[in-house]
Amino acid sequence: MKFQREMLTLYAVTDRTWLNGRTLAEVVEQASRGGATMVQLREKAKPPDEILASAREILPVCHKYGVPFIMNDSIELARAAGADGVHLGQSDVPGDNVRALAVDLILGLSANTVESAQRAQALGADYLGVGAVFGTTTKHDARHLSPEKLREITGAVQIPVVAIGGIGAGNILELAGCGVQGAAVVSAIFAQTDPEQAARDLRAKAEQIR
Repeated sequence: MKFQREMLTLYAVTDRTWLNGRTLAEVVEQASRGGATMVQLREKAKPPDEILASAREILPVCHKYGVPFIMNDSIELARAAGADGVHLGQSDVPGDNVRALAVDLILGLSANTVESAQRAQALGADYLGVGAVFGTTTKHDARHLSPEKLREITGAVQIPVVAIGGIGAGNILELAGCGVQGAAVVSAIFAQTDPEQAARDLRAKAEQIR
Protein backbone atom coordinates (compact mmCIF):
# COMPACT_ATOMS: atom_id res chain seq x y z
CA MET A 1 0.00 0.00 0.00
CA LYS A 2 1.50 3.31 -1.07
CA PHE A 3 1.78 5.89 1.70
CA GLN A 4 -0.34 9.03 1.46
CA ARG A 5 -0.22 11.76 4.08
CA GLU A 6 -4.01 11.70 4.45
CA MET A 7 -3.61 8.29 6.08
CA LEU A 8 -2.40 10.08 9.22
CA THR A 9 -5.59 12.08 9.81
CA LEU A 10 -6.94 9.82 12.55
CA TYR A 11 -4.33 7.25 13.55
CA ALA A 12 -5.71 4.66 15.98
CA VAL A 13 -3.17 2.90 18.21
CA THR A 14 -4.43 -0.25 19.92
CA ASP A 15 -4.45 -0.83 23.67
CA ARG A 16 -5.87 -3.98 25.24
CA THR A 17 -6.19 -2.28 28.64
CA TRP A 18 -9.57 -0.85 27.68
CA LEU A 19 -11.26 -3.79 25.96
CA ASN A 20 -13.53 -4.78 28.87
CA GLY A 21 -14.55 -8.12 27.38
CA ARG A 22 -14.53 -6.99 23.77
CA THR A 23 -12.04 -8.43 21.30
CA LEU A 24 -9.37 -6.25 19.78
CA ALA A 25 -10.67 -7.04 16.30
CA GLU A 26 -14.16 -5.88 17.28
CA VAL A 27 -12.92 -2.50 18.50
CA VAL A 28 -10.61 -2.09 15.52
CA GLU A 29 -13.55 -2.73 13.20
CA GLN A 30 -15.68 -0.17 15.03
CA ALA A 31 -12.85 2.37 14.88
CA SER A 32 -12.32 1.73 11.17
CA ARG A 33 -16.02 2.00 10.46
CA GLY A 34 -16.13 5.27 12.38
CA GLY A 35 -13.36 6.88 10.37
CA ALA A 36 -9.90 5.83 11.58
CA THR A 37 -7.50 6.34 8.68
CA MET A 38 -4.66 4.16 10.00
CA VAL A 39 -4.42 1.46 12.67
CA GLN A 40 -1.28 0.50 14.56
CA LEU A 41 -1.06 -2.73 16.54
CA ARG A 42 0.90 -1.89 19.67
CA GLU A 43 1.62 -4.87 21.90
CA LYS A 44 4.37 -4.30 24.47
CA ALA A 45 3.69 -7.22 26.81
CA LYS A 46 3.06 -10.17 24.49
CA PRO A 47 5.48 -12.66 22.90
CA PRO A 48 6.07 -12.49 19.13
CA ASP A 49 3.85 -15.48 18.28
CA GLU A 50 0.85 -13.90 20.03
CA ILE A 51 1.53 -10.53 18.42
CA LEU A 52 1.63 -12.21 15.03
CA ALA A 53 -1.64 -14.00 15.72
CA SER A 54 -3.29 -10.70 16.67
CA ALA A 55 -1.91 -9.04 13.55
CA ARG A 56 -3.30 -11.74 11.28
CA GLU A 57 -6.70 -11.30 12.91
CA ILE A 58 -6.75 -7.51 12.65
CA LEU A 59 -5.19 -6.96 9.23
CA PRO A 60 -8.18 -8.23 7.19
CA VAL A 61 -10.50 -6.10 9.32
CA CYS A 62 -8.49 -2.99 8.46
CA HIS A 63 -8.31 -3.86 4.78
CA LYS A 64 -12.07 -4.42 4.69
CA TYR A 65 -12.36 -0.65 5.26
CA GLY A 66 -9.31 0.33 3.20
CA VAL A 67 -7.38 1.28 6.33
CA PRO A 68 -3.58 0.74 6.37
CA PHE A 69 -2.38 -1.66 9.06
CA ILE A 70 0.86 -0.79 10.86
CA MET A 71 2.83 -2.86 13.35
CA ASN A 72 4.87 -1.44 16.18
CA ASP A 73 8.57 -2.08 16.88
CA SER A 74 9.47 -4.95 14.53
CA ILE A 75 10.15 -4.98 10.80
CA GLU A 76 10.38 -8.77 10.89
CA LEU A 77 6.94 -9.18 12.47
CA ALA A 78 5.45 -6.62 10.10
CA ARG A 79 6.71 -8.63 7.15
CA ALA A 80 5.58 -11.93 8.61
CA ALA A 81 2.07 -10.57 9.17
CA GLY A 82 1.79 -8.96 5.75
CA ALA A 83 1.33 -5.55 7.36
CA ASP A 84 1.30 -2.37 5.29
CA GLY A 85 3.95 -0.75 7.43
CA VAL A 86 5.93 -0.54 10.63
CA HIS A 87 6.42 2.15 13.25
CA LEU A 88 9.69 2.24 15.15
CA GLY A 89 10.65 4.14 18.27
CA GLN A 90 14.07 5.77 18.36
CA SER A 91 15.52 2.83 20.30
CA ASP A 92 14.02 0.31 17.84
CA VAL A 93 15.72 1.63 14.69
CA PRO A 94 18.07 -1.19 13.63
CA GLY A 95 20.59 1.11 11.93
CA ASP A 96 21.15 3.59 9.14
CA ASN A 97 19.85 1.03 6.62
CA VAL A 98 16.36 0.96 8.14
CA ARG A 99 14.79 2.20 4.89
CA ALA A 100 16.40 -0.65 2.96
CA LEU A 101 15.15 -3.17 5.52
CA ALA A 102 11.62 -1.73 5.23
CA VAL A 103 11.86 -1.00 1.52
CA ASP A 104 8.30 -2.02 0.64
CA LEU A 105 6.68 -0.94 3.92
CA ILE A 106 5.24 2.33 5.13
CA LEU A 107 7.89 3.48 7.59
CA GLY A 108 7.05 5.65 10.59
CA LEU A 109 9.65 6.79 13.10
CA SER A 110 9.22 8.49 16.47
CA ALA A 111 10.83 11.84 17.25
CA ASN A 112 10.63 14.42 20.02
CA THR A 113 13.33 16.90 19.03
CA VAL A 114 14.26 18.78 15.87
CA GLU A 115 17.45 16.75 15.69
CA SER A 116 15.73 13.37 15.98
CA ALA A 117 13.08 14.46 13.47
CA GLN A 118 15.66 15.51 10.91
CA ARG A 119 17.59 12.28 11.44
CA ALA A 120 14.41 10.24 10.93
CA GLN A 121 13.70 12.12 7.72
CA ALA A 122 17.27 11.48 6.53
CA LEU A 123 16.82 7.77 7.26
CA GLY A 124 13.89 7.69 4.83
CA ALA A 125 10.85 7.73 7.10
CA ASP A 126 7.51 8.29 5.40
CA TYR A 127 6.13 10.06 8.45
CA LEU A 128 7.00 11.00 12.02
CA GLY A 129 5.14 10.30 15.24
CA VAL A 130 5.86 13.24 17.56
CA GLY A 131 4.90 13.62 21.20
CA ALA A 132 3.80 13.44 23.85
CA VAL A 133 1.82 16.57 23.08
CA PHE A 134 -0.41 16.24 26.15
CA GLY A 135 -0.17 14.25 29.36
CA THR A 136 -0.54 10.52 28.72
CA THR A 137 -1.03 7.38 30.79
CA THR A 138 -0.03 5.12 27.90
CA LYS A 139 3.69 5.92 27.89
CA HIS A 140 4.97 6.81 31.33
CA ASP A 141 8.40 7.88 30.06
CA ALA A 142 7.05 10.28 27.43
CA ARG A 143 8.27 13.85 27.63
CA HIS A 144 5.66 16.57 27.20
CA LEU A 145 6.12 18.79 24.14
CA SER A 146 4.87 22.35 24.09
CA PRO A 147 2.93 23.65 21.06
CA GLU A 148 5.95 25.82 20.26
CA LYS A 149 8.28 22.83 20.23
CA LEU A 150 5.82 20.87 18.10
CA ARG A 151 5.69 23.71 15.57
CA GLU A 152 9.48 23.86 15.58
CA ILE A 153 9.68 20.15 14.74
CA THR A 154 7.02 20.20 12.02
CA GLY A 155 8.70 23.24 10.48
CA ALA A 156 12.09 21.53 10.38
CA VAL A 157 11.07 18.57 8.18
CA GLN A 158 9.28 18.04 4.89
CA ILE A 159 7.65 14.70 5.75
CA PRO A 160 4.27 14.71 7.51
CA VAL A 161 3.94 14.55 11.28
CA VAL A 162 1.26 12.83 13.35
CA ALA A 163 0.95 14.11 16.91
CA ILE A 164 0.58 11.60 19.72
CA GLY A 165 0.17 11.59 23.48
CA GLY A 166 -2.93 12.24 25.55
CA ILE A 167 -5.03 13.38 22.58
CA GLY A 168 -8.79 13.19 22.90
CA ALA A 169 -11.99 14.88 21.82
CA GLY A 170 -11.50 17.63 24.38
CA ASN A 171 -8.09 18.81 23.24
CA ILE A 172 -7.51 17.66 19.65
CA LEU A 173 -8.45 21.05 18.22
CA GLU A 174 -5.59 22.61 20.20
CA LEU A 175 -3.28 21.02 17.62
CA ALA A 176 -4.55 23.37 14.91
CA GLY A 177 -1.77 25.62 13.68
CA CYS A 178 1.00 23.29 14.85
CA GLY A 179 1.72 21.93 11.38
CA VAL A 180 0.65 18.35 12.04
CA GLN A 181 -1.05 16.17 9.45
CA GLY A 182 -3.16 14.29 11.97
CA ALA A 183 -3.57 12.90 15.46
CA ALA A 184 -2.78 9.49 16.90
CA VAL A 185 -5.16 8.39 19.63
CA VAL A 186 -5.34 5.47 22.02
CA SER A 187 -7.83 5.65 24.90
CA ALA A 188 -9.89 8.27 23.04
CA ILE A 189 -11.12 5.35 20.93
CA PHE A 190 -10.26 2.12 22.75
CA ALA A 191 -11.52 3.20 26.19
CA GLN A 192 -14.87 4.40 24.86
CA THR A 193 -18.11 2.47 25.18
CA ASP A 194 -18.93 3.36 21.56
CA PRO A 195 -15.61 3.32 19.65
CA GLU A 196 -17.31 3.86 16.31
CA GLN A 197 -18.99 7.08 17.39
CA ALA A 198 -15.83 8.21 19.19
CA ALA A 199 -13.83 7.69 16.00
CA ARG A 200 -16.46 9.51 13.95
CA ASP A 201 -16.36 12.53 16.28
CA LEU A 202 -12.55 12.55 16.38
CA ARG A 203 -12.29 12.24 12.61
CA ALA A 204 -14.45 15.31 12.13
CA LYS A 205 -12.22 17.29 14.47
CA ALA A 206 -8.98 15.86 13.06
CA GLU A 207 -9.97 17.16 9.63
CA GLN A 208 -9.87 20.67 11.11
CA ILE A 209 -6.35 20.68 12.57
CA ARG A 210 -4.31 20.58 9.36
